[in-house]
Amino acid sequence: MFFVDTVEVAGLGNRSYLAGGDRTAVAVDPPRDIDRVIAAAARRGVRISHVVETHIHNDYVTGGLELARLTGAAYLVPAGARVDFERIPVRDGETTVVDAEAGVSLRAIATPGHTPHHTSYVLQDGGAAVAVFTGGSLLIGTVGRPDLVEPRLTEDLARAQHASAHRLAAELPDATAVLPTHGFGSFCSSSQAEGTDTTIGREKTVNEALTQDVDSFVAGLLAGLDDVPAYYMHMGPVNAAGPAAVDLTPPAVADAEEIAARLAAGEWVVDLRNRVAFAAGHVAGSFNFEAEGQLATYLAWLIPWGKPVTLLAESAEQLGAAQRELVRVGIERPAAAATGEPSAWVREGETPASFPRATFADLAGRCRGEGVVVLDVRRDSERAGGFIEGSVHIPIHTLHRRLDEVPEGEVWVHCAGGMRAAIAASLLDAAGRSVVAVDDAYDNAEKAGLIVRND
Repeated sequence: MFFVDTVEVAGLGNRSYLAGGDRTAVAVDPPRDIDRVIAAAARRGVRISHVVETHIHNDYVTGGLELARLTGAAYLVPAGARVDFERIPVRDGETTVVDAEAGVSLRAIATPGHTPHHTSYVLQDGGAAVAVFTGGSLLIGTVGRPDLVEPRLTEDLARAQHASAHRLAAELPDATAVLPTHGFGSFCSSSQAEGTDTTIGREKTVNEALTQDVDSFVAGLLAGLDDVPAYYMHMGPVNAAGPAAVDLTPPAVADAEEIAARLAAGEWVVDLRNRVAFAAGHVAGSFNFEAEGQLATYLAWLIPWGKPVTLLAESAEQLGAAQRELVRVGIERPAAAATGEPSAWVREGETPASFPRATFADLAGRCRGEGVVVLDVRRDSERAGGFIEGSVHIPIHTLHRRLDEVPEGEVWVHCAGGMRAAIAASLLDAAGRSVVAVDDAYDNAEKAGLIVRND
């Protein structure tokens, strides 16, 4: 008898898995904070005998090497991956016994496309395929991006994705559960999953990699690729070198004087509170990346790599959760941190800064006046679907480098829902601009009487 437990890594839009029998189990694509996987094994009462990677990840730092070291598990990595540490190289067709008594095993299937060495693993119960861990190959309704390795390889890898999807569909029964690592918000996915579970049979009917010829599929896949988060360039090398163990102990406490000094030194001070609280009062010069949003993705995307960061949180719990998210993308240790509220984070005699929030209806009324700049910080692909006439477009992940391109005037900044607008508003506020954060769903723009163009 087998089991499969899912370990959600929601902030990055990924999943990891623990699968096995009554006594032993395998961890698939584990996150950096491996204590969650160890806890899952403890709940099952099983020993982690194997740790496997489907590929060298480009979107997060793996916990695989450390998990194998701590548990004594065999560490399986695709043979074609070039790494600097000892591991068991896995080749196409090889079978690994996970739990002999339960009849649980893994069979490797080479599925290049997301990376040249990508490997999927078929979970077998008594020799019968019951699930397949597809990593960044076949996802729910889509496939993993082929453009994260080397630009010159992108088209070849896109064609390989098509072939790999067809191989999985040909070799596995329709009832086989498809268990990908990416596709739940991760930018490693070429598009986002519709639904949370699927099978080989379902993918045959809905996945364009399986319903289109290779030329049509590749053309559509390449045309739909969006910007790659800047920090991705660091993840592959870190994973190939072998990531170090993490330190999640609380960082040094910063008082108001130290916070001011770090800001003066050009370091980043990041306020993790929700955007409503931040707009109402914050340390002047600090940036707002909500702990409940895609904190790791957007902070790692925007912050200059290696720059010290001080975290401001409303509670120790919020701070700890943020640390956990950030180590997953290689932001190892905050330089300092503080918890509480802005009144305790500003020096004596100073008051917290603030800026207004608004809706698209408010913007429609204000647009009749002069000196208003409407700033759209959505991605290019979102903008292509429609935009407010006369708005300036600077995607959020480029704004910190392009602040001087924002025209003079009162800046009303919007995205699709409010989170990215809040980040942008904090960047502009820190730069001394007059800003209003539009905290509203983009669908309401046209309803509010704003002219939305779709050309």
